[in-house]
Amino acid sequence: MGCCYGKPRSQNLDQRIVDALKQRAARHGRSAEAEHRVLLEALLLRPKGKSFAEALTGMPNVGQDEDFERLEDEAGNDHVFG
Repeated sequence: MGCCYGKPRSQNLDQRIVDALKQRAARHGRSAEAEHRVLLEALLLRPKGKSFAEALTGMPNVGQDEDFERLEDEAGNDHVFG
């Protein structure tokens, strides 16, 4: 099973996908085939970043909920940004 297989081919693609691939390739100065390789590599070989949930669960416990309570503005401003 150590032998390679031929070129990957995609058939019966929606023309919008083909057109988008060609446009993206042109923006990056590559052929559609080269762009296809870059996209496959990015999707399949590069490590994924953490999800939002993973980032939240990875945060250290740094205090009590009371430490983060919002204090009322003495000037009576209800809106922080405007």
